[in-house]
Amino acid sequence: MPTKIEKDSLSGQNTTGHEWDGLKELNTPLPKWWLWTFYATIAFALVWVVIYPALPIPGATGTSGWIAREAVVRDVQQAEARMAPMMSRLRAATPQQIAADPELRAFAMAGGRGAFANNCASCHGAGGQGALGGFPSLADDEWIWGGSLEAIHHTITHGVRANESDDQRQSMMPRFLADGILTRPQVNDVAEHVLSFTNRATDQAAAGRGAALFAENCVACHGEKGEGNRDLGAPRLSDQVWLYGADKASIVQSISNARAGVMPSWGKRLDPAIINMLTVYVHSLGGGE
Repeated sequence: MPTKIEKDSLSGQNTTGHEWDGLKELNTPLPKWWLWTFYATIAFALVWVVIYPALPIPGATGTSGWIAREAVVRDVQQAEARMAPMMSRLRAATPQQIAADPELRAFAMAGGRGAFANNCASCHGAGGQGALGGFPSLADDEWIWGGSLEAIHHTITHGVRANESDDQRQSMMPRFLADGILTRPQVNDVAEHVLSFTNRATDQAAAGRGAALFAENCVACHGEKGEGNRDLGAPRLSDQVWLYGADKASIVQSISNARAGVMPSWGKRLDPAIINMLTVYVHSLGGGE
């Protein structure tokens, strides 16, 4: 509680009247330079409110008539006007033609890098490195649907299992356990056989039993030796690149319940020129064919 304001006997300054456990707070004035600076900022703010649209009132423009949003719109329009001839050329060209033209390719690479950061990096990573959980790496030589310019363009344009385009990439792996196609022990045997492709099987007897089950249920898509099939979107099983994890538990989960990852169809969201730029940029990340 505030106490009587009095002068401190040691410093000779007045106190504020506050006391805690016998300690009294001194009423030390702020430096004059600080006070004048504070008053100047108040005056500056008042002038700013008058000149510029600082008040949160619809239609408030200030005496200058300048509005930041309108300035940004003008800047964007001017940038679009400057790029319009090149964007028109990009729309009319195929990704193959863009890649073969040094001028178009340089423009596409710059624009594709920005478009990738805005639309793709959140899933595929800033460098296209991908991530466990169903986000493929775009910077290696392993492609589920193909890494040619044509294949990449089709995947970006139509997406994967998003049900947004009639030409989408579409493949559905059965849920072998959930749908009663295989029993739990049989799923375990198939998983051991899959692990055997990379010499990681822990139970050779189970892997042997799984070979017959794999031939009956999986070979049609993944190939006899797990080499995969891009026409069907069936991933390779005989390397160290895995979308959902290479450990046995992850493989068992994939066999049991399938995965069915989804990628949006960008053809209806992005300008065809940007689709072409993205195609060329993704192709350049290191794994293009």
